[in-house]
Amino acid sequence: MTTSENTLLVWHKVAELNELPPGRVTTVSAGTKTLALVHFADQYTAMDNACPHQGGPLGEGSIENGNDGECWLRCPWHGWDFDPLTGKPPGGHEDTGQEMFPVEVRDDGIYVGLPEEASHVRTVTDVMAETMTNWGVDTVFGMVGHSNLGLADAIRLQEQAGNLKFIGIRHEGAAAFACSGYAKLSGRAAACLTIAGPGATNLMTGLWDAKVDRAPVLALTGQVDTQVLGPGAFQEIDQASAFEAVAEWSQTVLHDSKHAELMTLALKHASLKRDVAHLIFPDEVQVLPAADGAKASGPKGRVSSSDITPPAKSVRDACRLIGKAKRPVIVVGYGARGGMDEIIRLAGRLRAPILTTFKGKGQISDKHPLAAGVLGRSGTPIASWFMNEADLLVVFGASFSNHTGIERSKKIIQVDFEQMALGKFHPVDVPVWGEVSITAGLLKKGLPKGSRFTDQRAELKARWKAWRAEKKSRANDSRGKGISSAAVFAALTKAAPADAVIAVDVGNNAYSFGRYFEVERQSVLMSGYLGSIGFAFPAAMGAWAAVRAAAPDRKIISVSGDGGFGQYMAEFTTAVKYGMNITHVLLNNNELGKISKEQRAGHWEVWQTSMHNPPFAKYAEICGGMGIRVSKPEHLADALKKALKHDGPSLVEIITDVELV
Repeated sequence: MTTSENTLLVWHKVAELNELPPGRVTTVSAGTKTLALVHFADQYTAMDNACPHQGGPLGEGSIENGNDGECWLRCPWHGWDFDPLTGKPPGGHEDTGQEMFPVEVRDDGIYVGLPEEASHVRTVTDVMAETMTNWGVDTVFGMVGHSNLGLADAIRLQEQAGNLKFIGIRHEGAAAFACSGYAKLSGRAAACLTIAGPGATNLMTGLWDAKVDRAPVLALTGQVDTQVLGPGAFQEIDQASAFEAVAEWSQTVLHDSKHAELMTLALKHASLKRDVAHLIFPDEVQVLPAADGAKASGPKGRVSSSDITPPAKSVRDACRLIGKAKRPVIVVGYGARGGMDEIIRLAGRLRAPILTTFKGKGQISDKHPLAAGVLGRSGTPIASWFMNEADLLVVFGASFSNHTGIERSKKIIQVDFEQMALGKFHPVDVPVWGEVSITAGLLKKGLPKGSRFTDQRAELKARWKAWRAEKKSRANDSRGKGISSAAVFAALTKAAPADAVIAVDVGNNAYSFGRYFEVERQSVLMSGYLGSIGFAFPAAMGAWAAVRAAAPDRKIISVSGDGGFGQYMAEFTTAVKYGMNITHVLLNNNELGKISKEQRAGHWEVWQTSMHNPPFAKYAEICGGMGIRVSKPEHLADALKKALKHDGPSLVEIITDVELV
């Protein structure tokens, strides 16, 4: 079969002169079409690259002598033969064989003539991608592969239209963590795109991180053709079962699905449930033409206000209990992040310290006269002292995790927008179901007249003064084996911009960050309930994507140990590729220090926690970013300043003492 001579052709240069030796075939691209270019018998020919058997790439084949003494172009997959000059199979008829295209040898190279490309036919995945952007999804992290190419092209068209940004990652796990970081910072869903099989399974850890921390994420996974589902095709897994536990909602996109409605339902579940939604795209469904007049969907008329006013009796009971207290203390968790203005006003009326969980770090500035820092294992002695002295705890949006250690023997008022969170682990005196900001305002308004509370601000000031003196002393500690964590975070406290976003990993670096770093207006991201090593850098990529349009100059910082960075260090090249303004602060002690500590505490031998590391600063430079290595505390300030000033990804490798945490 040959392109008609009457067809208007567009000529594409596909090779240089003398690039393809005689008797050889190669794969070339002309526009969006892939061809097998043949140089044989002093002629150049071009044919469709896909073998009609199973789509094998003829351009990767070879020209060989057949049993009949003729030369044949042989498909590399299953040995089907074609005439290298006509594209016909052995014994083929005029209307069989590969489609052939005209070739011209010109002075500047080899050209192939193709018919003008037909206009794009709108597909069902185009409708779904349009729906996705209508819901406000402006970022997709992922990897394009053979079982998601139709969907990927729909996403490409949305990027081309300026509706979203696609960020190609090196590992799908990083895509899921990036989506989680994006959502934790912005409250909005980002999407992650993968192929079937291993691409889909690689998402799991990051999706679980988002799920347990109530961060909305949309997972889009390719799947094998529906006609081969079941027997066990290449890269086929039962995705519906695999994602059943992690996804709040998961559906397969079928030929006769209501495609716009499926995407709307996915994003409604992700957004309102603050959870993971998942769509499975069989390969052949992705390229189905959309029905004439098919319309994309969107959120209009689908979502109501989420403000929840608490029952009047709950407010009265809470106000009555607060009125009896003399030393109330407010504890805020991650769930209170949207209501801090009203909570701070309530604290001012109560003259009460505000303690945060580790996940809530950054929700009130440590410079505020009522701030008491982080409570719990990652916290300050200030917070623990005020909790112990309190006669009432007013808790907003906290889960009562063991890590935080909220004292359950105290009188407790618990406020949360989720009913199941109230009294989840033990009874509380007054559970209040309501939106945090509204409830805090009602509590302030409803306090009994004549209530008198101890003014704890002077005590707070004194406790902070003592703790800062202790931190300064610890920063000077040295055993000659590296810099102390107190020194690292004292320097970072001074260097970090007040509006920076800081993504923190797990391990000793996280404990030390919670204890020593003093927040001003920074936003802090972490793998809260999953506690996954490797979270920080991919989450920082997600944070960068979340602020890139509205606040492109906002600095993104990630903090990890050497073990955490090693999990996804290849993504530093992703940051370089997209010019991400991320500074990574890496505490390198050549050890999984937190695990060594736990082994000692459990009276185990310290075993298999040592690390063999590359020179991380040099690695950053090799990748195309900035890398600085620091081994002396007096060099910390200058190194952090340079790295934070750098336009693009930078890494400060700090040699730290595993014992000085």
